[in-house]
Formats: sequence, structure tokens, C-alpha cells
Amino acid sequence: MNYKITTVLVLLAIIVGLYTYKTGVFEFDNDEYASLSFPETVDYNFHIKPILSDNCYTCHGPDANKRKAGLRLDDQESALSELPESPGHFAIVPKNLRESKAYQAILSEDPTTQMPPADSKLSLSAYEKKLIKKWIEQGAQFEKHWAYIPPEKLSLPQTKSTWGNNEIDAFILKKLEEHNLVPSDKASNETLIRRISLDLTGLPPDPESVTQLLAPASQDTIAHIIDTFLASPAYGERMTQSWLDVARYADSHGYQDDSYRTMWPWRDWVIHAFNKNLPYDTFLTWQLAGDLLPNPTKEQILATGFNRNHPITQEGGVIQEEYRVNYVLDRTNTLGKGILGLTLECARCHDHKYDAISQKDYFEMFAFFNQVDEKGLQMDAVQAKNQAFFADPPFIEISAAETNGVLSFINMKDTPKINVMVMNDSAPKTTYILNRGEYDQPIDSVLPNTPKSIFAFPDNLPKNRLGLAQWLTDQKHPLTARVFVNRIWAMLFGKGLVETVEDFGVQGSLPTHPELLDWLAVDFMEHGWDIKYLLKKIMLSATYQQKSELRPDLKQADPENIWWARAPRFRMSGEMIRDYILATSGLLNQEIGGPSVKPYQPPGLWEETNAGGNRGVLTNYIQDEGADLYRRSLYTFWKRTLPPPNMTIFDAPTRDFSEVRRQKTNTPLQALVLQNDVQILEAARVLAQNLVHKDPKGKEYVTDVFRLILVRSPKAQELAALTNYYQDALKGYRERPAEAEKLIAAGEYRRLETDAAKTAALMLTAQVIYNLDETITKE
Repeated sequence: MNYKITTVLVLLAIIVGLYTYKTGVFEFDNDEYASLSFPETVDYNFHIKPILSDNCYTCHGPDANKRKAGLRLDDQESALSELPESPGHFAIVPKNLRESKAYQAILSEDPTTQMPPADSKLSLSAYEKKLIKKWIEQGAQFEKHWAYIPPEKLSLPQTKSTWGNNEIDAFILKKLEEHNLVPSDKASNETLIRRISLDLTGLPPDPESVTQLLAPASQDTIAHIIDTFLASPAYGERMTQSWLDVARYADSHGYQDDSYRTMWPWRDWVIHAFNKNLPYDTFLTWQLAGDLLPNPTKEQILATGFNRNHPITQEGGVIQEEYRVNYVLDRTNTLGKGILGLTLECARCHDHKYDAISQKDYFEMFAFFNQVDEKGLQMDAVQAKNQAFFADPPFIEISAAETNGVLSFINMKDTPKINVMVMNDSAPKTTYILNRGEYDQPIDSVLPNTPKSIFAFPDNLPKNRLGLAQWLTDQKHPLTARVFVNRIWAMLFGKGLVETVEDFGVQGSLPTHPELLDWLAVDFMEHGWDIKYLLKKIMLSATYQQKSELRPDLKQADPENIWWARAPRFRMSGEMIRDYILATSGLLNQEIGGPSVKPYQPPGLWEETNAGGNRGVLTNYIQDEGADLYRRSLYTFWKRTLPPPNMTIFDAPTRDFSEVRRQKTNTPLQALVLQNDVQILEAARVLAQNLVHKDPKGKEYVTDVFRLILVRSPKAQELAALTNYYQDALKGYRERPAEAEKLIAAGEYRRLETDAAKTAALMLTAQVIYNLDETITKE
């Protein structure tokens, strides 16, 4: 190459380099980006805010007390204004990288100026820096947080394929096509009916329903099956099970003494409300403020037990005001996590570090719940047996009297009075912001109000819990419908369109299908907040009805099933597993409602958690007998300091506070429960003895057990393996009859006169099937 030309090129490179260094216009041309595609338009909510929230908001976010340099990057006005500590300079200047000091600080390698600072242990990737660069070049447009923008029902997207049954599928298919994916085939009829039954009733389908769907299937047939399960009383129980976590329901008070409380009539009301398909806006209003409705009914007052489900101390010598404040804090936090999908509790001690919720906002919300008369919380409650509080219709066949926040029920069928805690506002009480959230450090007084960043409280609403409920259920509210629709999606699919179903704030997950989430939320409200309508809409979609098989292409392209090119497959909850086993064995007691029961439990556990004798209330675990041993897990007595251990092993929460999303773990203890728990051994024994008793010379025992448990016929290989196992076990028990007798003594359910060896061998076979992954999995 000519020397002069080479020199010119070098000089040009130096000049370009100097200009790039001086202006901060760095280009990222390394190999790291050879395979990355950047969005044509950088979106603030979906691309920029997550970066700023993770790396910048701790020092430059909503929390005024922790804010540094007077810079707030979560607010457009502040972010684009002159820097208070550096006059004439700006953190972000739209379309001007050189003058955007925040961008320059992000690129800086000087420890004294770089952002985030070195001691924060935070840093932006080159990809994130390039996104911010492009965002500033495009004008640095800010937006309100996506979850605070009222949802809109956009037009359905245009797709290349015609796949799908309803509007849901259009949104799903659009994303699949964008990622070069195709949906899976429809699930088999056996799989589909089992899936629908588990989702809507929490129980496996009965043989008649299976036979019905195995006829030539159509969407009309499936719609009829869905309607049948929605009309089942078990539907209300299934829906209530998940609501109890949100409502932190328990049968004991919690704290150290953890003595008995009677709240099961409220739980039974929830079952009743779901079965009557009470609209979700009404469902919320009654629970938050049923007592404030004009001429409230007994049912509306009972519903407010939702606000009383929090732990309550029974200990002597405590500071009553400290605990009273804790109860109000709990109600506020439950509203945040359970209904709004926000971490309100983070603003108790200081302004929220990530979401635009100040400490003042928090205590203004707190004020709605700070008027309740807390008297009567330590009450004497008599456990009544076998009471059905709900007729259909009318509501309940009782008389009721409300006194000091306690609703007293007297059943007309000769049973004792039952006291249930409900809401009962007292004289107006002044609410204060509490310094660091401490009960004894009041600062400024506040009135009931809601955060303007979410949705301003309308002037025409009363400043009480009823007004709060009306604010929540306003059609323009950006969160309430979205959060509930997302929770229903998570119930059916294992995870929500927003994976953090409990957190729609800045630190929560972004929706994978925001347009679909908004469409469903608006459609839900347009149809009167009808929960059954919402469930049916989703279940009729081709998305819901796909196979769950992980195809090779999906294993590579979408291993987490983010885009829903297949149906999900996940382990059922501990309650569902127990109920499934009871139902398939024929043991399940399907009685609805009534006091909580105490099934099998390892001895000595309650005694270990008791403090000071517990005044004799819950000192000893007295196991129930007869049919009560086989009631649905929904009715199992829930002691906060020791929840049902087998359900805890399968990730059930303590219910000390509101929980929306349970953990999903896989541990050896879970396998040990399935292999050794007396209730499961008993279920296998009863299933076996019923088959042998019905047909002593039966030749299809293994096939029958398989069908009853898994709702499908066994494949040839499966049948051969299980038959060999059964025959080997039968031979062994013929030789050792004493062992057979010992095995089939499991549990308290009555023995039938059967061939002991056959029963024991078939019992073991049933237990093997109960331990299969397929049995405890919804797919």
C-alpha cells in the first residue's frame, strides 16, 4: 500500500477516535453483537426502565431520603431538568448523547465518575448501554409505568396462519410467528378432560365424564364439559383453595400462643360466592366493605371476615397499640399484594425505592383500615360440628347479631353460638405517618387516599373502605382486572403472563404478551367481572388445549415455554395431590363446608410448637375419626405455627401473611410422603380391596387401577411392567401371608373380606402408580 495513503488512513482513524472520545458517540462493533438484533424503536417501559430500576433507582429513584445529587431518573421532569448540583448540565438530553451526562457516566471507566459507582457492584452490559444510546438518540421518550396505564382492548393482530379457536389464540400466534415457532397439536381427549377437571374442580374426572368426552369431540362438546365442571360444587372449593392463600386464612390466631379461632364460616362464604359466580367486583367489595353497604345483609357482613384473617396475639403483657397497628399494616399489605399486585409494604418505613409510592401514600391507604373497632378480637368460640351455613337460596338459616366487630351466628338446628370476627368501624380515628413505620413515632396526620401514580381517588367517593372498594373496581383502574386475570392465567398455565403475579411494579416481571393481558382485562370487565366466563374463554382457546409435550425445536428455542407453543406441565399443589388420591381411591368425603377437621398427622408435632401449654386450647392434636379423615384438604385444620406438614412439604405457606404465588420445589421429602404417608397407603389399600371385593377372580385388576388413577388406558409397555410387578408381589404374599395382612391394615377405613394376598399385591401396584410423576402432575 502507498505510504502516503496509509498515513492518511491512520490520521483519519485517529481523528475519528478523538471525535468519538470527545462526543461520547461510541459504537459497539465487537463480536458480542454480531448475533443480537436490537428493536427498531426502543420502548421505555420494556427496554429502558428495567435497566434503570435494577441499576440506578436505589440512588436516583422514588425514595427521596436516599436520593443522591438531587437526580431522579424515574420521573421525566426531573431526569430532563438541570442537575441541581451541576448548573448548566443535564442528566439526559433527548437526541444529544454528548450533553447527556448520565449516559457519559455510564460509559466512563473513571472510578470517580462512572455510574453505577464501582462500590455498588452493579454494571450495565454493553447491550444495555446500546439500548440507552439508541433511546436517547430517538428522543428519550418517557412513559408512565405500563401497569399504571389503563388497559385497552386493541384490535386483534394479523397473523399468517389461521390457527386458533378465539381471540386469545390470535395474540399467542402472533408472538409464535415472530419467533419462528408453531403451536403444538391438540391434546388427546383423555388428557384434555383430566386437565379441565383438575383446573375447575381440583379433582380428577369421574368415569362418566371421560366417556362423554371420548365420543367424537368438538368445541361444543368441550364447552359442555367445561360448563358441567363449572356447575359442580367442587368448583367453588377449587377456587377457594387459592383464595385462602391470598386472604391468609387459618384456624388459629398465630404468634406464640397460636390458640383456636373460628373463621370457617367466612371460608364457607367464599365457597358459596364462587359457586354462585359472584362477580369479582362484588366479591371484592363485600370482603373489603360489606358492612358499609346500605342495609347490609348477614352475608355481606360475614364476607368482611377477609379483613380479620390476619394473625392476632393472645399473649398477656403486650402493648396493645403496637399490635393494633400491626393488624392495620397487615390489611394494607394484603390489599397491595393480593388485589393490587404491588409491594405496598416497601413504603411503610420510607418512600418506595422503585415504585412511585411514597410513605405518605402508604399511610393514606393505611387510613382506610384504621377505623375498625378492634374490640372483641379475643373471644370465646365454640366449635360446632356438621353445620351447613349456606342454603341455595336463601343464604343461611340463622339469626345474627353484630357486636364489637364480632358476628354471632346461632343455627336453628340446636347448635351453640358461633362467633366470627367481622369489620365494624368505630368513631373516626386520626391516622399518622409513622416514622420508620414504628407505632409510637407519629409524624404528620393524613386522610384516607390512594396513590395518584396508580389512579387518583375520585372526589365523589366516600373516604372509607366502601369508597376504596369502589376505587378498586372502577372500570378505569389500571390494576385490579389485570392482576386478577393474570392470576387466573397462572392458575391454568402454571405461571402468569406477568410471571410475578404478586408484583406488577417496576421490579416485577414484564408481561410476555401485554396486548393479550390488556384484552383479557377489558373483556373481563365488559362481561361483568364474570369469573366463570373468563375461565371458559381461556379454556376454549387452542392455546389451552395444546399438547404439553416438549418438542425438540421448543427445547432449543423456548425451553421455558414463554411463548406458549405448547401447554404447560407442572406438579399439582399438596392439597390437590391429596384430594386426587382420595378421590381415585373412593375415599373422598365430598361434604361441603363446616368446621375444619384434623386428618392423619405424625404424633408430637403440635406439642413441639406449643408455648406455655397454650391454655389447653391446642395443646394436643386430637385426630378426627370416620368420614372426617377423608374430607377435602380445603377443610384441614390450619394452625399457623404448624400448618399441615404434608402440605408444607409440597410448598404450602404458613398463612402468616398474604401469599399469591407458592414456591415450586422438588425435594426427596415429597417422594417420601408419597411412599409412606398413611393416608396414601390407606387410599391404595381401599382402591385395591374394592376392586378385589367386587370381582374376586378379576383378570383386569392392573388395567382397572391404572384407568381409575390416570384417567387413560395403559400402553402395552406400561401394562406389561405393572402386571409383572403385581404378579411378583402376589407370589411373594402367597408365600408370606402375615406380611400381606400387616400391609393391608394401613389406615382406619373398614376392611372388606377379600383375598389378603391379592389385595396387598394390588395395593402395592396402586401405590406405584400414585408415585408416578404423571399422577401428581397436571399436563
